[in-house]
Amino acid sequence: MVSDAGVKRKKGNSGRPVRHDWNRAEAEAIYEQPFADLLFEAQSAHRQSFDANRVEIASLLSIKTGGCPEDCGYCSQSAHYDTGLEVTRLMKRADVVAAAQRAKDAGATRFCMAAAWRSPKDRDLDQVCDMVSAIKALGMETCVTLGMLTPKQADCLFEAGLDFYNHNVDTSPEFYGKIITTRTLQDRIKTLKDVRQAGIKVCCGGIVGMGERVEDRIAMLVLLANLPIHPESVPINLWNEVKGVPVNETAERPDPIALARLIATARIMMPNSVVRLSAGRQYMTDELQALCFLAGANSIFVGDLLLTTQNPKADRDANLLDRLGIASGLA
Repeated sequence: MVSDAGVKRKKGNSGRPVRHDWNRAEAEAIYEQPFADLLFEAQSAHRQSFDANRVEIASLLSIKTGGCPEDCGYCSQSAHYDTGLEVTRLMKRADVVAAAQRAKDAGATRFCMAAAWRSPKDRDLDQVCDMVSAIKALGMETCVTLGMLTPKQADCLFEAGLDFYNHNVDTSPEFYGKIITTRTLQDRIKTLKDVRQAGIKVCCGGIVGMGERVEDRIAMLVLLANLPIHPESVPINLWNEVKGVPVNETAERPDPIALARLIATARIMMPNSVVRLSAGRQYMTDELQALCFLAGANSIFVGDLLLTTQNPKADRDANLLDRLGIASGLA
């Protein structure tokens, strides 16, 4: 197995027009075409922009867990629900850097840090900026998700060397209000705009399996693909089962073929974006993951724990990618 890490883009762009004016009927037509045709189109787009036999390996750490004042109905870290999660303070810089070094040693090229805040206080942001600078010094890409930011805070993160800011839209505009009331979709769009203006790349995707319709999933992709600049990373999360949250009452895991269709549609609509299989991979068979890679997914998170939920074991990931002949850097 090739041991080079990371996702390498082909030189130049795909030659396919990168659009920002999609309508839902067009996106639905892509999604609904015969499966073989859909996968062929997605794989063709993927190969024009990326090495089809390489995936990006990222690692995600919760640096401040629980106690979030938002009421996101899917989240184990919301203070609104009794999920049994222990609330913690912001981790110490040395502990975070040590975790990043372990992730790098295990094959990760990007290190992502998450803090359960509605928006960070400036004193906390200063500490996160120190973490970002230290992890950059390890030679890794950096990403954080800290909630809403002010333009000044975004500038501070850029100056610290931050590569990516994660801020998901979560779902379609129509379904959004059914799962979150404490932060509007426009609040999220504004944070994405402020991050862009600061010079930071965007990681933005959503969650499926919360009770939304297929039409909502497609509408989410339309929202992302019609941003002025496509997110450089598009994480697609399967909702992880969490006790005590409202989404338990509506959740329904997507049909595997429907998930592969969604990945393929994302690849076609955003041909130069890295599409990540994020949370929920522990529910996916090896065969489904392979199908999603074929459909254009080219990034995963590794590590036994993904914030507060389970993730596939590293040896399972390494074994799967080895059998597929996909280069990742995992031992």
